[in-house]
Amino acid sequence: MAFVNHWGQAGLMHAEDTDDEALARGRALSSPLRIRILRYCLHEARTNKEIAQRFDLNPATSLHHVRTLADAGFLAAQPERRGTRGAREVPYLATRLSWSTPMPPGTTLIDAFLADLEGVAPDQLQTVRLGIKLNTEHRRTLLARIEAVLEEYAAMPADADGEPTSIFFAHHPDLTARDR
Repeated sequence: MAFVNHWGQAGLMHAEDTDDEALARGRALSSPLRIRILRYCLHEARTNKEIAQRFDLNPATSLHHVRTLADAGFLAAQPERRGTRGAREVPYLATRLSWSTPMPPGTTLIDAFLADLEGVAPDQLQTVRLGIKLNTEHRRTLLARIEAVLEEYAAMPADADGEPTSIFFAHHPDLTARDR
């Protein structure tokens, strides 16, 4: 399940966060690549080497992103293991903290989503686009219902026999349908 949530909450703080922690979390989530790394580490702990290979990064660049995410609490180091040549490796697993952390303003999630679509066959992508005209009450009700469904599935444990899948949802004013 996707786990970056941005339902229009103000600020970047959890109740227990200091200003510095909130800023660090905001900076950590401001990169589409880091959002993608979190998704890659969601169901399986991955080493820096695996992350670097998956995203075609220099290992030092990958380590910078991994440390940024770990320092902000989004990745947690797992017990160290030995690699194929006996080298010490530390795998990292996403903590799911990002699901409850509002995103900084901008198109970070859209950019991550578009990058994730690279290589997805057209018949593997299910999309829907709906233009509707709602008053404030109906709009809030619709968004609350969608959020409740996503929250329900985000809280479920991963199915052992499941396939990783992603959902991207965007709600925005329809500027094309407005009279000018």
